[in-house]
Amino acid sequence: MLAYLCGPIDLTGEGESLWRRKLAPFLSDQLGHRVYDPSEVAKKSLTEDEIANFRSWQQTDLDRFRRVARKIIASSLDLIEHKADYLICYWDEADAATGATPAELTAAFRKGIPVYLVTELPVERVNAWALGCSDQVFSTLDGLKEFLASRFAREKQTQLWKD
Repeated sequence: MLAYLCGPIDLTGEGESLWRRKLAPFLSDQLGHRVYDPSEVAKKSLTEDEIANFRSWQQTDLDRFRRVARKIIASSLDLIEHKADYLICYWDEADAATGATPAELTAAFRKGIPVYLVTELPVERVNAWALGCSDQVFSTLDGLKEFLASRFAREKQTQLWKD
């Protein structure tokens, strides 16, 4: 199983949320799932120059900015379409300013890939599109972990292969 961790990324790492680093060990160690973290992959697939200048190019070199953005977009959507088994999206205030997260959720929704949305916000403050693409909504990471553990426990996966 491959879990795609969906949500805003910051290539500089300065504003990176900790939720991915808290969740990834649970997914890999407890469930035996592989984890795709686009924030880490983007940093590895871009050059140092692209990482350092990506945001400034948005104002100074729009063509160059678009080339790098399209590289990130193509990589993310290709992985969702061809490899992800489910998406986990941590939705917070930062998502209101991004177009990437709703696009990733939409891609998963269109392919029938389950989307698990985690948000501490009241649902009336969460984007309707994000809620519409979600299969389950959780108010905490712990609630999500409980759900995933009951759904994807190694014992259950082993039993499925025996049947």
